[in-house]
Amino acid sequence: MPIKQAAKKALRQTIKHKALNVEVKESLRKLIKNNRKSVIAKKADDATQTLRAVIKALDKAAQKKIIKKNAAARLKSRLTKKVNELVKK
Repeated sequence: MPIKQAAKKALRQTIKHKALNVEVKESLRKLIKNNRKSVIAKKADDATQTLRAVIKALDKAAQKKIIKKNAAARLKSRLTKKVNELVKK
């Protein structure tokens, strides 16, 4: 356990930030899962709408450094590729 006041405050901040980051990552997972479900169900309109939401959430998470920039880019690329294949059909 921290002894100094600054260390105690840092611990409080870390706990708070971790909780927020976990919340953001969980919401990201849910959005990605919804997008993949709509692609599997071949719902093009729903897939494009959820893709927009996923891209927005990924960009925000990458900007806040919750996930890495390249990880966000990779996920966006893969999801967009799947949705584009669905829309072309």
